[in-house]
Amino acid sequence: MKNLMFRSARYFAIGLLAFFGVLGTAHAQGGYDRHVVVDNESSYTMVSFHASGVSISSWQEDILGNGVLGSGRLVNINLYDGSNRCHFDFKAVFSNGTEVVRNDVDVCIATKWTIYNSMNRLE
Repeated sequence: MKNLMFRSARYFAIGLLAFFGVLGTAHAQGGYDRHVVVDNESSYTMVSFHASGVSISSWQEDILGNGVLGSGRLVNINLYDGSNRCHFDFKAVFSNGTEVVRNDVDVCIATKWTIYNSMNRLE
């Protein structure tokens, strides 16, 4: 009887480990890091930043809110919205009225968007 109880407890423990192992793997596959550093290396203050899923036809709310991103400053933005999407369009608006748009950014791969006066770069 003691042997049967030990065997049952062992199988239960193995089952729990297998269950949580599969659960952990599923989370890791869908759990991409969706943080992107926005680096303003332009000469102007960024007054708004928008990121919208590529399938959305309008720009979402200003992620900077009431804040701004000064020249030479950077901000780490979490773009996880619960949808598991990875592809976003970005729009930055600057104090001189310039808008910089970058379409179809894979935030599951790209970790940094740097904006200069005459170009922008994804890393």
